[in-house]
Amino acid sequence: MKKIRWNLAITVLLLAVTTIISFCFFHFGNKYTANITVLYTLALILIALKTSGYIYGIIASIFCVFAINYFFSYPYFRLNFTLDGYPVTFAGMLTIALITGAVTTSLKQQQQAISEREKQLAEADKEKLRANLLRAVSHDLRTPLTSIIGSADSYLENREELSETECTELVSNIREDSEWLLNMVENLLTVTRINSSSADKVKKSAEVVEEVVSEAILRLQKRIPDAVIHVSMPNNFLMIPMDPTLIEQVLINLMENALIHSGSTEPVDLIIRELDDAISFSVRDYGRGLSEDLLPHIFEGGQVSSGSSDSHRGMGIGLSICQTIIQAHGGQITAVNHTGDRTKGAEFTFTLPKEKES
Repeated sequence: MKKIRWNLAITVLLLAVTTIISFCFFHFGNKYTANITVLYTLALILIALKTSGYIYGIIASIFCVFAINYFFSYPYFRLNFTLDGYPVTFAGMLTIALITGAVTTSLKQQQQAISEREKQLAEADKEKLRANLLRAVSHDLRTPLTSIIGSADSYLENREELSETECTELVSNIREDSEWLLNMVENLLTVTRINSSSADKVKKSAEVVEEVVSEAILRLQKRIPDAVIHVSMPNNFLMIPMDPTLIEQVLINLMENALIHSGSTEPVDLIIRELDDAISFSVRDYGRGLSEDLLPHIFEGGQVSSGSSDSHRGMGIGLSICQTIIQAHGGQITAVNHTGDRTKGAEFTFTLPKEKES
């Protein structure tokens, strides 16, 4: 009922305002009926846009035709359908008014349907992300928690029988797995910075690429003091819109995976390239590479089996979050195995679009 009253109020108000403006035009020297017809047609389009359904546009169409005849056609303030050619004019005006109202209403309904479809797709993507994260958490949290509980039980139950070296090893395992859990919690908290219901999913600002990369490497070396990263980037100044905290998290995840899971002692390469409309970041290791069977599903957040480049623990949750962050920035992320005459290993590449010129 509230919606009906709103639609009626909009219809009456627009028709009343149009009629008042038309009287002003007509009685101050502009007595061309064609100009009045344009005003009523404009009002009809606005009514079709502002109301829901076809009925209000049809009622407004009939009113417009009769108003032009009654107020602005000779003899004034009388309905007269006997003038030469007027029946044809009346039918033509009514047809045009009805078609205009119907087409406008149809376009509005199509736009609403498209908006609703986009909203459903956004919700579906959000549900897919939630499902992937839950699946990844169920896999990736179980392993370190089981290890922590097992090590703690061994220490408590056999403390008197264990040597100092064995006790130190158990405590070291607990610390290592606890740090792994902390890193995963940081990843999960990172996702909360992304607003999936907004057109601008992340708050971006123009950032210097070199500074973001330097900060990511410094944060990584606090976790892994002996980490060696070789950076290759253009000499020219690079600045692109991004959320620096999120992109730093992506770089840290990819470099940490390369250092821990590749099975190689060689330094990791971070290669930055400037493309026509984007900047690409490639993290390349020289280890065992990724299983070909896992490559199509590497970013889905599931547990990665042993024998791949992340056999130490599953990389799934970190890679799933990396993909979420990059897609929220409007970029893409891919994973491949690179092979050469003397080298092989895994390479993860993501792109960030440059700022669009006005």
